[in-house]
Amino acid sequence: MNKPADKSPAEPVASIALLLHADDNVATALQALVGGQTVQLQGADGRDHAVLLREPIGLCHKFALCEIAQGDMVRKYGEAIGLATKVVHAGEHVHIHNLRSSRAT
Repeated sequence: MNKPADKSPAEPVASIALLLHADDNVATALQALVGGQTVQLQGADGRDHAVLLREPIGLCHKFALCEIAQGDMVRKYGEAIGLATKVVHAGEHVHIHNLRSSRAT
């Protein structure tokens, strides 16, 4: 009897995050993701992305695809959604602790 292979958090996993626009610098988790996991995505421009998550990412939460400098625009779905309030490294959770929304005042 064959035993199923254990899933290591460092194994690449596909189709678990959403990236819709070539200008996006964040992707959205389509399920809860584990820190240390590598997420592979294909962008709308056809380019492949592989991101090592630095921390757990909750369902429907964002994570950085690349380093985002403090004050840089965060883009999701091709739209500017706010400014990074501090440096955000690739694979880090992007939320209210490091993003100032351009929609809320």
